[in-house]
Amino acid sequence: MSDCLFCNIIAGDVPSTKVYEDEYCYAFNDIDPQAPTHFLVIPKQHIKSVAAVTPENSVVVAKCFEAIAKIAKERGMDSFRVVSNIGEQAQQSVFHLHFHVLSGRDMTWPPG
Repeated sequence: MSDCLFCNIIAGDVPSTKVYEDEYCYAFNDIDPQAPTHFLVIPKQHIKSVAAVTPENSVVVAKCFEAIAKIAKERGMDSFRVVSNIGEQAQQSVFHLHFHVLSGRDMTWPPG
């Protein structure tokens, strides 16, 4: 999708600081970090949000979570938060499924 920011990041048309990449997903540092460690993990396949996960594309989502676990282990992250916003009211600003991974500070609940 040429109008999707994250699809353009995956294509290399928009710069990012890569954290991880495999055939299913791409991870990069958030440009407005909310914690000392804050990166996004996105599927290479365009999926609008968690609400658009289906039996046909759910393996891609599982691969994103496998990547999150691998990155966290490699970075020695014993404690972290994974967040996905779904829809405008939940503050989803890019309509391509993505998981925020945050670590390195105490997290509060409920989140602001």
